[in-house]
Amino acid sequence: MKRLSPPLSPVRGFSLIELLVVIFIIALLAAVAVPMVETSVKREQELRLRRALRELRNAIDEYHAFVEENQIPVNEDSYGYPPDLETLVQGIEYRDPEGQTRIKKFLRRIPRDPMTGSAGWGLRSYEDEPDSRYWGGDNVYDVYTQSELVALDGSSYRDW
Repeated sequence: MKRLSPPLSPVRGFSLIELLVVIFIIALLAAVAVPMVETSVKREQELRLRRALRELRNAIDEYHAFVEENQIPVNEDSYGYPPDLETLVQGIEYRDPEGQTRIKKFLRRIPRDPMTGSAGWGLRSYEDEPDSRYWGGDNVYDVYTQSELVALDGSSYRDW
């Protein structure tokens, strides 16, 4: 009796060409996705920078308005602006209409600069030139990031 060999089983798996096509497609998708992720991360940093700058600038403006409205005595060289950012957190002492001594705070904390990762902001004094990179030291009229990076729209973050 002759022994019959088992029927040939179909070959399973992928051919080399199929495997290369799949790897190429995955690489193509990754090449498209990585720049999109980088852009979205940068956009999120820009949003955080805008929020931090808005928070600081609003606190500076509130301080200035509060000093002028309540006629709180301050150093004449300060023009009614805070001497530093820490003053916005510590607050200023004043007397309310009933004569009670109170402290008015303008910030809970100094926000971190999302571009540099530090709480060190560039400061401008009221007497400084608008594009000055050096703080006059008498008061804080404006803040800016110290990052040298360029925004998605091509502008410098320092000019925001």
